[in-house]
Formats: sequence, C-alpha cells, structure tokens
Amino acid sequence: MNEAFKALSDPSRRKILHLLKKKDLSAGEIADQFNMTKPSISHHLNLLKQANLVDSEKKGQQIIYSLNTSVFEDVITWFMDFLKKDEGEEIK
Repeated sequence: MNEAFKALSDPSRRKILHLLKKKDLSAGEIADQFNMTKPSISHHLNLLKQANLVDSEKKGQQIIYSLNTSVFEDVITWFMDFLKKDEGEEIK
C-alpha cells in the first residue's frame, strides 16, 4: 500500500492514471500527452507498475497499459476504515 501512496503522490503519475481510466494506451500514446522525455514516462510507468496500479501487456512491438482497479479498491477500503469511527470512541 505504501508504494501505491508514493505513486499517487506525483501529478504526472496521477495524469497517467486519469488517461488510463478512459482507455488502455501504449507507452507512446501516453508520452504524446506529456512534455517530457520518453525515458521519464517509462520511469513513471515503472513506478505505477511496481505499485500494481497499472498492468502491462505486450502486443506485437507495443506494450499496452491498463488500470489495475483492484489496488484502487484496496486504497479506498483503507480510507474508509481510516475514516470509520471506532466502536465506542467519541470523535471530538
């Protein structure tokens, strides 16, 4: 979960996730949306993969990236548990 939070802390990685929310994309299609080098995009994609926020699949010469929604569900569950009032505890 720590890797997911670290990955989400960067605005470029959040933008990549937003793009992938719409549809699966190749690394080149993702890079076209940014004003940064392809190695930088690759670095961001690798961090997102390490955090299991994105999946990748090789199709011919391209690698296609997609969202891994199960990790997002885990993060949402963590936030909901964090916000939930403990039994018998008063919130002031």
